[in-house]
Amino acid sequence: MKQIVKFSVFALAGIVLSGCVLGPDYQRPEASVPVEFRHAPGWKVAQPADLPRSVAWWALYQDVQLADLLKQLEVSNQNLREAEAAWREARALVGGSRSALYPKATGQVGTTRSGNDIDVGKSNEVALGLSWQLDIWGQVRRQVESSQASAQASAAEWAGVRLSQQSELVQNYLQLRVIDEQMRLLDATILAYQRSLNVTENRYTAGLVTRADVSQALTQLKNTQAQRLDLDWQRARYEHALALLVGSTPNALQVSSVETLPVLPLLPIDVPSSLLERRPDIAAAERRVMAANAEIGVAESAYFPDLTLSASGGYRGSNLADWISMPNRFWSIGPQFAMTLFDAGLRRSQVEQAEARYDQQVARYRQATLQAIGEVEDALVQLNVLAQEIDVQREALAASQEALRLTENQYAAGMVDYLAVSSAQTSALNSERTLLNLLGTQLTASVQLISALGGGWQVESSAQ
Repeated sequence: MKQIVKFSVFALAGIVLSGCVLGPDYQRPEASVPVEFRHAPGWKVAQPADLPRSVAWWALYQDVQLADLLKQLEVSNQNLREAEAAWREARALVGGSRSALYPKATGQVGTTRSGNDIDVGKSNEVALGLSWQLDIWGQVRRQVESSQASAQASAAEWAGVRLSQQSELVQNYLQLRVIDEQMRLLDATILAYQRSLNVTENRYTAGLVTRADVSQALTQLKNTQAQRLDLDWQRARYEHALALLVGSTPNALQVSSVETLPVLPLLPIDVPSSLLERRPDIAAAERRVMAANAEIGVAESAYFPDLTLSASGGYRGSNLADWISMPNRFWSIGPQFAMTLFDAGLRRSQVEQAEARYDQQVARYRQATLQAIGEVEDALVQLNVLAQEIDVQREALAASQEALRLTENQYAAGMVDYLAVSSAQTSALNSERTLLNLLGTQLTASVQLISALGGGWQVESSAQ
């Protein structure tokens, strides 16, 4: 009874002492964040009603096929499955770390035979044991804190992979839509060029033009047909990329054509500090800092002794008949302190390593923040410039179409040869294709901006 009382006293003392936790308490590192984006003038500041978190950001493009593809990505994308499995592994490690806070019970049943050439003995034993290494200096609690932060970082990385894969899919889909528009343009142009060739051949038969005009019209037609064929493999490449993103084989996915390009959505902009809360890569980097901070406390706890409370008891006898009986009972109980007295600087080195790893993670967190702000600025300036470039290109297209109309009238009147018509047609076609490419680049840049902003907008109102 006295032994049990002593054990209880030691256990109570250990619990009291376990309130101590070594190592620095975590504080989020400061990061250099500007008050506003430099290239944001003209952009609307985000409001709570713009895009709630419950609304998928790709819904801004109002495309049913795109939404269906993203649903498939969520279910079948293999990179997402890998990231989700990594998160489950990190979450399981939290439970493993937390288990060290509690006592461990063991049981043993066995029979041994021993002896020499003269005598052979036999011993039967059944025993139960209980041990508890008290977390006096907070080593285990810091390990739990570190593993929890690592699990949170893994969850953020999972979200980052999801956003990256979604962004890649949307960009590929939008480029496929641009190619569809290019195909429609070239198909219409080929029909127009075929009519021009027919007219030129008739005029040649009538002796109104030379054979050179026919050759020029035929050359232009064949060049355009070749350009149209080139778009087939480009479209197939984007279609195959979409198939891989949704976890399908390239021959198992077909994306049907639609008549128009998606319209560029209105993209509201938040303040730069919102990136610290929204960007998955920044969240992951910040959680890695927290994990590294907790590891400093784990390393510092090695300077202090460990206290283990243990108790065991059972029965040991040579005969099975009277094995479980009072004379064969044995037990032990008591505390044990253990610590390293000399390690030639090992513990100091481990603390310095932990501090250096913390500094590395802080630098990565700050660099991730700077990188995020830079990506938003890049996308903003690109969209600002593209909007101006598209306006100018529309004017260039209108001018080239007017020049083509005038040249065709002059050709019909016999004032110019077909070379002038061919040149005007080529200029008009190139202007229209350039405009389509710019519209596609603008749509892609809008996706990149959404991704750089963390995948959507959600500003909490003061009433919430």
